Amino acid sequence: MRIIGGSVFDLKEGFVDRTLCTDGAVIAGESGDDKTIDASGCYVIPGLVDVHFHGCVGEDFSDATAEGLKKMADYELSEGVCYICPAGMTLGEDVLTEVCKTAAAHKKTAGSGAELVGVHLEGPFLSSAKKGAQNSDFLHDPDIPMLRRLQAAAEGLVKLVTVAPEQPNAMEFIETATKEGIHVSVGHTVADYDTASEAFAKGADHATHLYNGMPSLHHRNPGVIGAAFDNGHVMPEIICDGIHIHGSVIRATFAMFGAERMILISDSLRATGMPDGEYPFGGQMIEVHGNRATLLGQPDTLAGSVTSLMGCMRQAVKFGIPLADAVRAASYNPAKSIGMEGRIGSLEEGKDATAVLLDKESLEVKGIVFRGEIVK
Repeated sequence: MRIIGGSVFDLKEGFVDRTLCTDGAVIAGESGDDKTIDASGCYVIPGLVDVHFHGCVGEDFSDATAEGLKKMADYELSEGVCYICPAGMTLGEDVLTEVCKTAAAHKKTAGSGAELVGVHLEGPFLSSAKKGAQNSDFLHDPDIPMLRRLQAAAEGLVKLVTVAPEQPNAMEFIETATKEGIHVSVGHTVADYDTASEAFAKGADHATHLYNGMPSLHHRNPGVIGAAFDNGHVMPEIICDGIHIHGSVIRATFAMFGAERMILISDSLRATGMPDGEYPFGGQMIEVHGNRATLLGQPDTLAGSVTSLMGCMRQAVKFGIPLADAVRAASYNPAKSIGMEGRIGSLEEGKDATAVLLDKESLEVKGIVFRGEIVK
């Protein structure tokens, strides 16, 4: 296949006017067939990678249903989010085990939709003081045997786990999980600078939705945010839905960390793609009005977003982030954060032949090629 006439995303150059060729399911130097897509008037970008979202179209990953996960994958692919690492909530181990088993089964049998490339355990190893919309009844101290049981249930799909490093056993947990190939993210925490720095020194390399669920950056107490900045291997997530973080802070954070480290996430809930109303979330109820989701009866407690990652990427551009930086933060960087950048996240030869065509004026999705097949 030849995708002609478009401005193709390049990690080093930004966008380059060139022809992108595919051969079967991979990007190649020459086309493997006589198919041609005219991408005139479009940017050609990698399929986006969301490493932190909970649900959409009325479904939630933590429901642990095969049908629900399929609906989520289908919706995400239609949005140009081609690779997903959905997040589980703070729930009992029995429920999380079923969530992990459902993910493993989906990975083996999925015939359509975005590819499930991992599982993110956002809970239960969190701080009660910064639990946010997580259910405090199921919070649990960091526990390596429990993590191993969940990883076994997921058949190796757990790629990312969020931990509050001030909790008992956290440092040993971080060190062991990292050695066992699971990326550790610091989040839902009241950790100070020194504690967060120790966590990053032990191997944590990710920060869960920066600013949300952690102490603010203070000039005398820089906390997790300052520690993340000072440890150059750490990649911070940020929710750019226009609700969670002010545009000025989005711009400042990209400037502070650099585009090569930033990860855009959606943190989307089951209400994404659905009308306003009340929805279940992690054993609690949330209410949605427009693009704002909060715990029911607690209008100041944000519960996640109702915007897809593609919508968050567009919002970042509206906030003034250069398109190439926003694309990188929604594709290559999240892929790198879970060790998948060798196959997905950029448009280089030998990688998955997955590309999304965006209208240059509106940034709306005009076409999707997924692993060499035209799906939109």
